[in-house]
Amino acid sequence: MALADFGVKDKPQWCLGCGDFGILMGIKSSINELQLNPKDVVLVSDIGCQGKIPHYINTYGYEGLHGRALPLGSGIKIANRKLTVLVMAGDGGGYGEGVQHFVHICRRNYDLTYIVHNNEIYGLTTGQASPTTKKDLKTKTSPFGNHEVPFNPMASAIVQGATFVARTWAGDMKHMKEIIMKAIKHKGFALVDVFQPCVTFNKNNSYEWYQQRVYDLQQAGYNQNDKLKALEKAYEEQATNFEKVPIGIFYEEQRQTFEETLPQIEKEELVDQSLENIDVSELCKDLM
Repeated sequence: MALADFGVKDKPQWCLGCGDFGILMGIKSSINELQLNPKDVVLVSDIGCQGKIPHYINTYGYEGLHGRALPLGSGIKIANRKLTVLVMAGDGGGYGEGVQHFVHICRRNYDLTYIVHNNEIYGLTTGQASPTTKKDLKTKTSPFGNHEVPFNPMASAIVQGATFVARTWAGDMKHMKEIIMKAIKHKGFALVDVFQPCVTFNKNNSYEWYQQRVYDLQQAGYNQNDKLKALEKAYEEQATNFEKVPIGIFYEEQRQTFEETLPQIEKEELVDQSLENIDVSELCKDLM
């Protein structure tokens, strides 16, 4: 495969300078470098600026309801474990409306790659405070400053049992591609939280803001297999008043995936199992 094989005719409908352009290229480049066949890849998204990603990459795609991307992705993975399933969400849908799915899929350890486009604002609906909006930031829904402590996705994923927890940002293509590739290759639930500057509605978290603060954990010699250290790093932003923002792999471990616990698909993929001679009439009677 070549990078051009993953392109489509449609042009992205995002604001000029949006971090989603970088994430789009990061995903395409990762899939291409891993030499995955488009027919073996499924991109799942929900509603939001990131929701158009499946439209812009030549693979299978499904755009579902807001906050419900993870259930869709997990169902696809159970149906056919041979597929590479990448699930997209924004910080609103992923950490707000869909946070209950996020918590439980972390602990179940589905073999999914979850890429959250975190712009710390509701971008598509023009600038309301989201779960990751920083405290005291003025938005359309917090004109006197946001009173809420922001949701910490890294700490939450580590505590709830995700086996790969990483962060990158849309302004560093090389780093982002490396993280996404490692997440795809990881067997288990992989969270990739991507700082995605929203140039229109979040003037606080700009490209310049991130450039001045982010640093690479792996380059700093960090051990990604220590869960307690991972939690410490997950809180470093708040501890330094957002002067130091770590990116890279916070935590990684190997553990049995949820699909591996299901005897129904141990020998054969669900999509390959025959539906002939199956009588559900007795089951239907119980529901009448």
